Amino acid sequence: MKEEVQDVVGMFGRSGELQTGIGKVSGVIAFSLGILCVLGVLAFLYPQYLTTPELRKNYNPDLLRHLLFACMLIAGGISLTNLMLRRFRALNFAALVLIIAAQALGGAAVPVGNFPDHTPYVGLDWFILDLLGSTLVFVLIEKMFPLYKGQPVFRFDWQTDFTHFVVNHFIVGLILLVVNFLIHRLFSWAVFPPLQKAIQGLPFFLELALIILAADMVQYWTHRAYHEVPFLWRFHSVHHSTKVMDWMAGSRQHILELVVTRVGVLGALYVLGFHKEVMDIYIIIVGFQAVFNHANVSLPWGPLKYIIVTPDFHHWHHSSDRVALDRNYAAHYAFLDYLFGTAVKTDERFPKEYGVLGDYMPAGFVKQQMFPFVFREKKD
Repeated sequence: MKEEVQDVVGMFGRSGELQTGIGKVSGVIAFSLGILCVLGVLAFLYPQYLTTPELRKNYNPDLLRHLLFACMLIAGGISLTNLMLRRFRALNFAALVLIIAAQALGGAAVPVGNFPDHTPYVGLDWFILDLLGSTLVFVLIEKMFPLYKGQPVFRFDWQTDFTHFVVNHFIVGLILLVVNFLIHRLFSWAVFPPLQKAIQGLPFFLELALIILAADMVQYWTHRAYHEVPFLWRFHSVHHSTKVMDWMAGSRQHILELVVTRVGVLGALYVLGFHKEVMDIYIIIVGFQAVFNHANVSLPWGPLKYIIVTPDFHHWHHSSDRVALDRNYAAHYAFLDYLFGTAVKTDERFPKEYGVLGDYMPAGFVKQQMFPFVFREKKD
């Protein structure tokens, strides 16, 4: 058992893919669900501090309780089965302990009392739902339409990208507070009410197309600056250092870049004054597209590939093939790169290699966050 405990600790610290057939993969699933179950019960116990006000107004508590119970049942069933089969016992025992702890805290029947609505909060509920939803949706899509058919879900370097996912999503509430604070102080001078009134007078779908275009124009030029200004590249190279493309790869990002990009994009949208309903749909679109365009997916897009950004288009942006360096900057509308002359020109559909040219990025979340301040390598 001691060796198994050491193996569990090492497994989450290494960068290799998981071996199948010995209870590791299912154990990681059970352990992850166990953690989410404990966090879910805590969110029920302390909603004023652990849930997002905008989201909790629309929750169906009964539906969330059923979801919590299902996760507890699945995680408990997997861990018990592996323990009975004596497969990777340390990890599965830890998963079972988490489920027992979740049940001891109240489980799916935990009561929710009255609570104040204006308190500092951490968006724990967003993290839980986003992780569950992203995993179910994008893993399913990748298995149905894979680009690289033999690529496992727990592939090389999944530990680093999963850490990025956890940290960047877990602190999204804090990031949004910082972003909102900065937006209202940096961009209030630029607000022009007649322009906002004109935009709000547009038909709904035209306003939606415009908000995506406005956001993508900001992202295009910001993104291009991250590639062409050496100091900024230090931060952006963290995102490019992933060598395996899948739905988790897009989460690898430096926190400062995440904040700066959101301030720029949301600042522009704040100045232009789009309707809240349009903003809400844009956030859904950008959330889906940011993950999907990194996914291990191959689909026939036809002429659409020249209009919108697809996995085909964005995979080239992450390539270390020389023909693809500093190309395909757009996040939503591919035609921007064709318009500004930065689209990749090649007859190949997908690149051969991914990552930063020279492969100089250190492994691990902490080292990658420190990279812009410690290392001085430059992009070729």
